[in-house]
Amino acid sequence: MSTSYDIPQILDRREGPHGEVVLRRHGELLQIIANGCFLMDTSDGRSERRLVDAALDALGGRGRPSVLIGGLGVGFSLAHAAADSRWGRITVVERERAIIDWHRAGPLSALSARALADPRTDIVETDLVAFVNETCDTFDALCLDIDNGPGWTVTEGNGGLYSEAGLASCARMLRPGGVLAVWSAQPSPEFEGSLRNAGFQRVRTEEIPVARGVPDVVHLAVRPG
Repeated sequence: MSTSYDIPQILDRREGPHGEVVLRRHGELLQIIANGCFLMDTSDGRSERRLVDAALDALGGRGRPSVLIGGLGVGFSLAHAAADSRWGRITVVERERAIIDWHRAGPLSALSARALADPRTDIVETDLVAFVNETCDTFDALCLDIDNGPGWTVTEGNGGLYSEAGLASCARMLRPGGVLAVWSAQPSPEFEGSLRNAGFQRVRTEEIPVARGVPDVVHLAVRPG
């Protein structure tokens, strides 16, 4: 029998600097849609959490490392990082004011309220590509999850992040021995090649099984020490 849960309920719709962003509820799930493209929902989160853990593992026991999380999303990566006392400073870069609002005083606060209250956490409202190219700050790990993958970007301008120049900027932001971790909905041998061409070492792709469909992946690479 059909129920009201079969039809997603729009909770908020905003026009941002990069187009329309929508928060909707579908049954028990919260979903974020950007310009009509499904980005993520609250159904699982294991690959977003693994993005953070894989970066920490690759750092090899570095004490209290700092991490930049690119993209707030539904908050899985931030909440997981803040729940781990081994992380030091946690900086989240998010360009959509609507998504930040949904976490600070909206439906997504149930996932992220504790993490946002953590004194290690700082939210920076800006475009990640611009931040990577312009900041003078450095981190031990960059955990990037702003697209469906290097070859499937949400907006055209994001493609520069995965270019030779963008990866060079990522390397510049990392301290020696620092880790770049990039979430993707599918593996990309081409991106692995780009990482190696940009001078990264220990390049590998880790598959993360999900509840349904093909596995998500995390691309990992280390800046030489």
